[in-house]
Formats: sequence, C-alpha cells, structure tokens
Amino acid sequence: MIRISRHSVMESSAPPAFLFALLLLLFTFLLNGCATNPPSQTAQLPSTETKDDHQDDEDRDPGLPVTAPLKDPKIVIKKAKKKLLLYSEEKLLRAYPVILGFNPVGDKIRQGDKRTPEGSYYICMKNPRSKYYLSLGLSYPSIQDAERGLEQKLISQGDYNRIIERISRKSIPPWDTPLGGEIFIHGEAEKWSWTYGCVALCNKDIEELFKVIALGTEVVIQQ
Repeated sequence: MIRISRHSVMESSAPPAFLFALLLLLFTFLLNGCATNPPSQTAQLPSTETKDDHQDDEDRDPGLPVTAPLKDPKIVIKKAKKKLLLYSEEKLLRAYPVILGFNPVGDKIRQGDKRTPEGSYYICMKNPRSKYYLSLGLSYPSIQDAERGLEQKLISQGDYNRIIERISRKSIPPWDTPLGGEIFIHGEAEKWSWTYGCVALCNKDIEELFKVIALGTEVVIQQ
C-alpha cells in the first residue's frame, strides 16, 4: 500500500493564489490583444488627389500679363462655365468670369430670344463710349447663322445675301434681320445678373481686354 503524505501533495500543487494571478494575467493579455485595432492603412496612404483634380486647367485664371500687341490673339467663351478665355499664340493668358443671356442654354435663333449665340465670330467693332462702359461687337449673324436662318425661312434671300456680303469683307454684319444682332462683349457686369444675349464682364476686366483686342480678332463661343 502506497501512502502519500499530505505535505507532498501540497508541495506538488500550485498555490491557488498564484494560479489565480496567472489566469488573470493571461485573460488581460488576450483581452487587450482583441480590443486593439490595427493601424489604419487608409490613413497611412499618401493622398493622390489634389485640390484641382476635378477642375479643368482652363477654369483657372493663370493671371499672366496682358499687354499689347498680342500675338495671334483668340477669345474663347464657354457658356456652361461662364468663362471668357483669352489666348495669345494658343497660350492661355487670362480667364475672366462673365454673365450671359437670360436664356443661357442653347444657340441664338432669332431676334429677342435673349440667348447668346454659339459659333465662330470676329470682333467687328470697338466702342469706347458704350453705355455699358466699353464694348466689343461680335460678327453675329455669321454665314452659318444666315444659312440656318434661310433654311428655316426666318430671313429672306436678300437678308442672306447682305449677311454674306458683309462677312466676306470682315465688316459689321446687318443687325436688322429677324436673326437679331448687336451682340457685344461689354462691361457693367457688376450691375446685372443676366443680359439680352451679350457677354458681360466686370469693368476692370473689359478695360484690360479692350486695350489689347484688335478688330478682326477671332471669337469662338461654345456651350
């Protein structure tokens, strides 16, 4: 018969207090390990999006000096963006904010529709005594406008012939036909929120433009 003393049993067993402390330490370690979130990968990635990623370059005004004479000047008006872009040798110099006709969407069709025309035109006159401070006249209606007007029977053959003859000489087209006319780039934008079809700039901007734009300068108007 094997006899085991009480003393030997107590020596081979871990004290209850020690076991409790060990279990508590293990539980705390596991708990902390589960509760700690891994570092955010998104926060560590460098941002690839800049402030102007969603903005076309042409929406920004480069603010370059505008001095006469400009070489191969060109004006592009983007109606949807309400911007007038000034180029010299295909280089963007300035982007001016503008206001447009009361009906800004769509091409001009006829007299009184309060729309700004779309197409290719040229500066056909300069008025330093405009009631809108300063103004640059646009060669609307163009040959394309006249062709459309004749096809839609808005103008007569005589009106069509007069428009073609004036445009061929790079002069002021007739503004007394049913297609309308007297479309200008002018000042006084500070006083209005819309026009009858013209393109209006702030006075300081039209003043800068007026000084450097010559008769015959190409103007492209886009939706």
